Amino acid sequence: MMNSSLKQAVSLTWSQVRRVSTTSPCLGKRNFRKFPVHNIRGTFHDRKRKDRVIETYGVREPSMSYRGPPIPEMIPELVVPDLTDCKLRPYVSYRAPEVTQGPFTARDLFDAVYSEAVAKDFQEGQADKSIRHLDAQPSADEARLRARQTGSDIFQPLWQVRYHEERE
Repeated sequence: MMNSSLKQAVSLTWSQVRRVSTTSPCLGKRNFRKFPVHNIRGTFHDRKRKDRVIETYGVREPSMSYRGPPIPEMIPELVVPDLTDCKLRPYVSYRAPEVTQGPFTARDLFDAVYSEAVAKDFQEGQADKSIRHLDAQPSADEARLRARQTGSDIFQPLWQVRYHEERE
């Protein structure tokens, strides 16, 4: 008899309580922002709006505009080459030696591009435009004229020189 009254007391005191979760809402099981579901949320009228951005998942339409006529040149073609006489195989054996290559430095770039031309010019005694020679130095007057030309930033302008001299 006591058990039945206890059950009634418990059932009488039970009430539904709204609970507040202090965890991040992004971790919940009903968070719609976790899943990239495009263009299906909203009412029927929201989905039928013309100004709504339609998600294409990165697929490009073969036309210049969204609803324009298709351009045949923009439709991709799958080209499969004929590999009947090819000696290469489509896989690399695990027995192949491992290739290690160091970083590509400025020295490697110079050797690949300019080293042969520089060695050839040096052996033939010709001067290349990209190589500076000590014999071809300009005179003092010519260097001063080049420095005073527009676009040269070797020397300060005269007004800055005079301004600093006056302040000293």
